[in-house]
Amino acid sequence: MNRRVSDTALPPANSLLAPLLAGVETLKGVKPATARLLARVAGGGRVIDLLFHLPESVVDRRYRPTLGQAETGRVCTLHVTVSRVVPPAPGGGRGKRPWRVVVTDGTADADLVFFSPHLVRRLEAGQDICVSGTLERFGDRLNMAHPDYLVPAARMAEIPLLDPVWPLTAGLFPGQVRAAIRAAFDVFPPLPEWQDASVLKQRQWPGFGDALRTLHRPYDMPGLLEGDALVAASERARARLACDDLLAQQVSMAQARRLNRLRPGRAVVGDGSLRRIALSRFGHEPTTAQVRTLAEIDADLAAPRQMTRLLQGDVGAGKTLVALLAMLAAVEAGHQAALMAPTEILARQHLATFRKLSPVPVAFLSGSVKGKARREALAMIADGTARLVIGTHALFQGSVVFHDLALAVIDEQHRFGVEQRALLGEKGTRTDVLVMTATPIPRSLLLTQWGDMLVSRLDVKPAGRKPVRTSLHALSAMGDLLAGMERALARGARIFWVCPLVSESETSDIAAAEARHAALCAHFGESAVGLAHGQQDIAVREQSIADFAAGKTRILVATTVIEVGVDIPDATVMVIEHAERFGLAQLHQLRGRVGRGQAESYCLLLHDAGLGQTARRRLALLRETEDGFLIADEDFRLRGGGDLTGRRQSGLPGLRLASPLHVDMLLRLAAQDARRIVDTPPAEAPAALRARVPAISLLLELFARARAVRAIRAG
Repeated sequence: MNRRVSDTALPPANSLLAPLLAGVETLKGVKPATARLLARVAGGGRVIDLLFHLPESVVDRRYRPTLGQAETGRVCTLHVTVSRVVPPAPGGGRGKRPWRVVVTDGTADADLVFFSPHLVRRLEAGQDICVSGTLERFGDRLNMAHPDYLVPAARMAEIPLLDPVWPLTAGLFPGQVRAAIRAAFDVFPPLPEWQDASVLKQRQWPGFGDALRTLHRPYDMPGLLEGDALVAASERARARLACDDLLAQQVSMAQARRLNRLRPGRAVVGDGSLRRIALSRFGHEPTTAQVRTLAEIDADLAAPRQMTRLLQGDVGAGKTLVALLAMLAAVEAGHQAALMAPTEILARQHLATFRKLSPVPVAFLSGSVKGKARREALAMIADGTARLVIGTHALFQGSVVFHDLALAVIDEQHRFGVEQRALLGEKGTRTDVLVMTATPIPRSLLLTQWGDMLVSRLDVKPAGRKPVRTSLHALSAMGDLLAGMERALARGARIFWVCPLVSESETSDIAAAEARHAALCAHFGESAVGLAHGQQDIAVREQSIADFAAGKTRILVATTVIEVGVDIPDATVMVIEHAERFGLAQLHQLRGRVGRGQAESYCLLLHDAGLGQTARRRLALLRETEDGFLIADEDFRLRGGGDLTGRRQSGLPGLRLASPLHVDMLLRLAAQDARRIVDTPPAEAPAALRARVPAISLLLELFARARAVRAIRAG
């Protein structure tokens, strides 16, 4: 293996990081129960996870006027004397009656209002106190309800001038977070710099530790208490930390790409004989995008290294044909190829297409294949009789043994990580892997989530695909909509009706699928309306979809379980209820369930009557274009990539501190730097780059990236 400057960047966790990689419960003063709450809200139980739990805002408590000069409607910190404590007035009525503490500073009086007597009972007339909170005026009285801070005047310094506000969870209080953060900085070690010095200087970024302190403890940072310095410093600190996040990700991705290039494979070259038969049965010329993509895949298969390629295609772009032709190349070369789909219904649709086009038999394996049929399928896969295999996750269970698997195709709309790809490799000798996705991926996410893979795009649809006419309708026009559905059904139409929820929720006014199904049954008759949602037994759900496909029902009420993999050419109308609650990319995928036949097709986006301008513009984009890649980029810009890991801050899968805006601004910088770090031979690396390498290993440990790279290195 040719060494690069980064090859020294993956030692075991450096002891320097031990305080940051330790559990939060090791911090002074943090009790076990508090540690559990901190781990929950921070998305991890390490000290560094706590420090990555950044404040969502900062309350400025520097405004410290007299009562006579105070501006109402803003946060004030006041030094006052208690005049009297007024208990709640007796009497009935709803709700609790408040305690009132009258205070003065000699320039005016004010009322402190409390609905709990806990703090009030400690106060007495003549006591000097300091309070901080929002000051309002009710009638002719100044009023501060539930001060954020109330301390004896001698302890005024305990009220921070700049007060960070962290996201919390039930049972966790700001003071506990503040104390834990303070304890974390008490053990924070001095760390070497992993960012390029020229970038730090140009962008005026602080060091890693100072960036964290600026956000968590701004009152400890010199210079931040004057004017608007805090805003600029906070922006620089967040940008610095976002770039750290992106650099760690991009270094691990670059390592993965390099190791994939170096991993030995085998040349798989077909003679085209089976492909020609399949294309003659298909009866159409492939699109230019399909021809280009196949050429890219063929080059990967023929190379003496393992292929790891992502094939993304818009709705109806022809991914299944590309997959079949790629798999036939492996069969022509004397090997096996397998396709795994995420659901049985999608796997069986692939099976139907393959059996119609393939010149060789196709075996099928899923959880529903049992008894003699399963034993026969396993035997055919093991002895090589089955050259093409289609199935669900059952394909890669331990009991499945392939004779000679050369190509594994994964049709998976969710993320597919290095661990799963490693499992696939175990089913064959140096198996090539092709991952397909039906959802167009924004360009920024291509460089983040899929940065370790080569990417092919099917951006041209086959000839003859008719556009789907998309229109917007207020839910208040339901009567007109039902009348239109009656006319469409009379013409023989089949209609999808998609709802966001399965059952009624106290926190949502969205019409549930079950409730909508009942309403449509009452209007059109029970025999005309089917129901499919994720909480049904899989056999019941798939039977509902099959009945709709066969025309036994004419309307299918469903949740987003039909978003991917449902191919019913006779369905010509898609109704999406509360469309404003969906992402643009998801709406585009749902729209793609119609327009698959020769008849004119329609997509009706139903929305609240009071739709805002921004939401209306989002939906209007669906009306104006069917370009899934354009829609995906706009969806990413508006909403972020979706928080697939359950960690709140970034909205992007796999990233802790980088927002969508940071990705747009800093991803290219981080990616270029990562390539220099990973691909530069030591003999050619400048001294400054070599000096950063040991620090890069610390960065990967802090962001939990080193394990992923080692997993790839282990194969």
